[in-house]
Amino acid sequence: MEIEDIIKEENKVYSKPRLLDDVHMHYCPGCSHGVVHKLLAEVIDEMGLAERTVGVSPVGCAVFAYNYIDVDWVEAAHGRAPAVATALSRLWPSNVVFTYQGDGDMAAIGTAESIHAANRGENIVMIFVNNAIYGMTGGQMAPTTLIGQKTATTPYGRRVDLNGHPLEITDILARLDGTCYVTRQSVHTPASVRKTKGCIKKAFENALAKKGTSVVEIVSTCNSGWKMSPVESNEWMERNMFEKYPLGDLKNI
Repeated sequence: MEIEDIIKEENKVYSKPRLLDDVHMHYCPGCSHGVVHKLLAEVIDEMGLAERTVGVSPVGCAVFAYNYIDVDWVEAAHGRAPAVATALSRLWPSNVVFTYQGDGDMAAIGTAESIHAANRGENIVMIFVNNAIYGMTGGQMAPTTLIGQKTATTPYGRRVDLNGHPLEITDILARLDGTCYVTRQSVHTPASVRKTKGCIKKAFENALAKKGTSVVEIVSTCNSGWKMSPVESNEWMERNMFEKYPLGDLKNI
């Protein structure tokens, strides 16, 4: 068989999303961010929203998201993505605006912005990547770090009496009147990747329909911060993270 026969359109199994830029990503091998970027690029392109989508990227591991997905981006200060997204959505209501936030961003320094934007029902999509640790700055404890989980600042494990309970920020957002769709998913298996893509698409459809705030939490791994291999991280996540942060829809109006 000639190479020309192999690369024919009918023989194609998979191709890189059109909106995913052809550059090397800075994420660690095994990181979930790259998969989530792929899903966002696919959904935006398939929905024909490339010219109408604005992403807001704050500080954190995903600070350089604008290098990878070919849509308009605005970089926000740490934790301020929902506030910036609010302005963008109100100024250009015909656009679809989404934030891309980690747990340190949404559930720590940006807790107020996240909660109040959702409570107001701003017409935005919040993509929330929860790996239960501060990945970029050295593996410190995050608000979502599990009880007993070891981090750079909890070397003997997180303690309730000293560090408090893990903050279930997505559950809080689901209780607010301004949210129309809140779901918690993952990208650790092909089936979960397909399901998460469907959830992201639904969130964008809600934004087009002006239904309010949609939140898609993606329970993820941080093998560098967790000091594990990618395979071990996925197994640890299944055994521990899903018990505290169970997958599924929390709200769907």
